[in-house]
Amino acid sequence: MAGFLSDLVQYRRLLLMIVVLGIGGTHLSGFQMSVINYTSLYIQKFVNETWLERYGSVLPQETLMLLWSLIVSVYCMGGMIGCLCSGYLTAKFGKKKSLLLNNVVLITAALLTGFSRRAKSFEMILAGRFLEGIAAGIHMNAHVQYAGEISPKKFRGFINVTSTVFLALGKTVARILGLRELLGTEDMWNVLLSFSGLVALIQLIFLPFFPESPPYLLLQKEDKAGCLKAMKQLWGEGNYHTEFDDLMKEKAITKGTKIMNVLEVLRERSVHPQLCTMLLLLLSLQLCGLSAITFYTSEIFETANLQESIIPYVSVGVSISELISIIFCDQFLWLRYCSVILIFLFIIAYGLGPAGAVVAVMNEIFTLSTRASAFVIGGIVIWLGLTFTGMIFPFAVMLLGPFCFLIFVAVLVISVVLIYLFLPETKGKSTSEITEKFKTCRFKRKHHQAVEMNAAEEKTFCTKL
Repeated sequence: MAGFLSDLVQYRRLLLMIVVLGIGGTHLSGFQMSVINYTSLYIQKFVNETWLERYGSVLPQETLMLLWSLIVSVYCMGGMIGCLCSGYLTAKFGKKKSLLLNNVVLITAALLTGFSRRAKSFEMILAGRFLEGIAAGIHMNAHVQYAGEISPKKFRGFINVTSTVFLALGKTVARILGLRELLGTEDMWNVLLSFSGLVALIQLIFLPFFPESPPYLLLQKEDKAGCLKAMKQLWGEGNYHTEFDDLMKEKAITKGTKIMNVLEVLRERSVHPQLCTMLLLLLSLQLCGLSAITFYTSEIFETANLQESIIPYVSVGVSISELISIIFCDQFLWLRYCSVILIFLFIIAYGLGPAGAVVAVMNEIFTLSTRASAFVIGGIVIWLGLTFTGMIFPFAVMLLGPFCFLIFVAVLVISVVLIYLFLPETKGKSTSEITEKFKTCRFKRKHHQAVEMNAAEEKTFCTKL
């Protein structure tokens, strides 16, 4: 207990920075993904009323649904663009300046969505959601990398997990604020949509008081004094020779190498094992069923025959637990509540396992020269996964009914086998050590193949004799 309190005091600035990073990082992504569910009816009514006032006719239902789906999906489109820009921005300006610039974009988006009702312009909602998507694509990558780079080795696993914690927190905050007793009303839906701007303003005010990440200062800016100063600012007084030596080893390995862009990373054969590992982890994460629950929570619980009045409150419980389960509906009254319990249990398992571990692994298996571009590639996979699941899941429900989640079960079983076979342990190892581990594994595979080829040649030679 004394050691815990001592660490809490020594690393207090680091913990404060994690909070500041989180509220303006993945917290906003989780909020923006979930909040649209609570404003859907009001936005559709607003679009219809605006159209009627402008053109004197009611929108056809098909056109209304098209505009609504565009408002929902334009966020993912913006996310793809922001993700593509994030690698260049973080490599050029650093994570800190990228996040500060991102906050300005978010505040602009909040002003557009907040004043859309007064201006009687649903186009402002479209523009605001698009800008929010761009900001999400940037801050998701920047936040995760920044958090990983400012953590000492002893807390690296814990701090890497915080980005996922803030993502879940954002979903929870959106669902709580979206309740009818708070901002989920016809008079306040535009205020609910623009809540992100207030959070972005908080980060914009407080982030300048914290330093840029030590690895960025040393490896990219070649500022040893600045690196050591940042370590002391974040970690307090102490001996950080181990972390500094690890960074110097990484600097020696990457000496003369510039930060690679996406195409260069894709062409770099030495990074292919890490890329394949990352893609495997992200695909298993995206196709495990979480996105389906995030997008269609209300519809799923309606299928489970829960009363409509309690669904928003059950959704809050889903966010607090944070993920998904297979739902079987039946005519028996008590079974409908079993589906809720199963969802909660699956969410807890997700949070204890892949939710935090995937982010940690992504931060640990790439060096600074490839990390930014690798996160761009990973981000594209995430946004494509969100779009794919959001579009396909309703059709899977139509075809398979309550067995639709068996698709996700098959994906998870395959992922477990592949991760067990190909992912090396990263706990307690530096980035350079992990990189060497991947090289060793690749060398062993090549050596094994060479031995097999030689054995085949010898066998052929003996046969000829």
